[in-house]
Amino acid sequence: MEIKKLSSGAKWESIVGYSRAVKAGNRIIIGGTTAIDENSNVIGKDDAYAQTKYIFKKIEIYLEQFGASLENVIHNKIYVIDISKWEEIGKAHAEFFGKIKPCCTMIEVKGFISPEMLVEIETEAVLS
Repeated sequence: MEIKKLSSGAKWESIVGYSRAVKAGNRIIIGGTTAIDENSNVIGKDDAYAQTKYIFKKIEIYLEQFGASLENVIHNKIYVIDISKWEEIGKAHAEFFGKIKPCCTMIEVKGFISPEMLVEIETEAVLS
């Protein structure tokens, strides 16, 4: 099985030792993605909806680099620091996946590396 790895260039990738995304055969796993831009700034501070949308736009770009699209997504795991924001996070998810309807899990966690991060998302996709 051929394995391809993708780096986004985030500083944490080399510090921790991980890839942003891995394609193994027809399976694509995108690791925890947050609303951090290329300059390490948090996008959508205090806005879980904006962060979720930004994250899914990043995920879409990563998928495209492996020849996939949002249509190939079979599961999203959404980690949030405030589960009471589920509706605005869910609204952003529906804007990207309302017709695709992959499996989705939302889990409240204590926090992330930066306190400005409100949402982190892992995605799994399969190429046919």
